[in-house]
Amino acid sequence: MTDSDYKATLERAHTTTKGMTEGKNANYIPFLASVDPSLFGLAIVTVAGDVYEFGDSRYEFALESISKVFTMALALEDIGQEVFHRKVGADPTGLPFNSVMALEMHDDMPLTPLVNAGAMSSTSVLTAKDSDERWARILDVQSRFAGRKIELSDEVNNSEQSTNAHNRAIAWLLYSGGAMYADPMEVCEVYTRQCSTLVNTVDLAVMGATLAAGGVNPVTGKRVVTAANVPHMLAEMVMEGLYTKSGDWAYNVGLPGKSGVGGGLVAVAPGKLAIAGFSPPLDAAGNSVRAQAAIAQIADELKLGLYRVPGLG
Repeated sequence: MTDSDYKATLERAHTTTKGMTEGKNANYIPFLASVDPSLFGLAIVTVAGDVYEFGDSRYEFALESISKVFTMALALEDIGQEVFHRKVGADPTGLPFNSVMALEMHDDMPLTPLVNAGAMSSTSVLTAKDSDERWARILDVQSRFAGRKIELSDEVNNSEQSTNAHNRAIAWLLYSGGAMYADPMEVCEVYTRQCSTLVNTVDLAVMGATLAAGGVNPVTGKRVVTAANVPHMLAEMVMEGLYTKSGDWAYNVGLPGKSGVGGGLVAVAPGKLAIAGFSPPLDAAGNSVRAQAAIAQIADELKLGLYRVPGLG
């Protein structure tokens, strides 16, 4: 693929899908409800560090649940794969990302780090003497994945902290089940902050490309996560990365992905590249409508699906 091929692929996908009117912004977080729904950015970053972008690719949006992937990376580094698996789990819930029922059905134990319950459990296992250190480490790992300093949005954070009563309830349920490994309210507060950082579409593609490159950021050349931990992260993204639509995504696109209710979505083609999209209107499961369609088109054009049989399509 040449530079012009990648650029043309992005432009075609943007043109094809920008007119989609389905979906609506997340309305349960006031800040997200106020974001312009017409914004739409796409980016590709290869494992060689080549960057391609189109549309509103430099507009900064809330990372939201995509942050769960990078906190998982930090937790794996801290406590190892086996302990992480035992404490946090690795199975899809089959229920919405903020489901209390999923916890109740499993003795208040999380099943996966990529829904709210498991993500808070992941945050709680990090090595830290207090919540300030826990937060500093999370912000640092997000920055190392993106290859630039990522910052908290006070506006997003204040909006989320004032509406996170449901997550506070989940944190206490985790505590009652023995799956919360630090003070539950401090963990919930830090978890909410980790979702309130700002990235743009290019940042998100670099973060995904770091996984595609086996844990080395292809732009900075610096290792961010141990190579042996990357397959576990990608497996979780396949199983739970798009919440209750994860199976459909795997079936139709065939790439590990992770969405956030801020409108971001990243897909990883291991050893090759990452594709990121941003568009605020979401489907009923919480995934960007336009980003899903555009990334699916790009992945198909570039023949990136992991389950394709070489030579047969």
